[in-house]
Amino acid sequence: MKIAIGCDHVGLELKDCIAEHLKKHGHTVQDFGTNSGERTDYPIYGKAVAEAVASGVCEKGIVLCGTGVGISIAANKVRGVRAVVCSEPYSALLSRRHNDTNVLALGARVVGRALALMIVDAWLMGEYEGGRHAKRVEMLAELDDMR
Repeated sequence: MKIAIGCDHVGLELKDCIAEHLKKHGHTVQDFGTNSGERTDYPIYGKAVAEAVASGVCEKGIVLCGTGVGISIAANKVRGVRAVVCSEPYSALLSRRHNDTNVLALGARVVGRALALMIVDAWLMGEYEGGRHAKRVEMLAELDDMR
């Protein structure tokens, strides 16, 4: 699977750890930055990753900032993106199964490396169930049309 990844300066170390983990598990990773510890703005990277996912260049995306909240908001501004910020694996798994999320946001100041990798693995393992959830996901897509 081709996965887009991006972060601000706070998420840099965790981003690199996650990218290495993904590559070890056979995924292709497209890194949208930042690649410096110098202060930068998370909307730049949230948007870049989200656009890669929405356009189909990458199948899924992972974004990181201090809490995961700001960068998830930025990613969710891109039409067709359903980003979720998670700090534990269960919500990550169910966000895939029930909400068909395509971008995962993590807070580098909230989760440590081991937990982050567990969240990423659970999220990637989840498969969208459709069925009773499809109507709600379609309703979310309709909200994109209101922009």
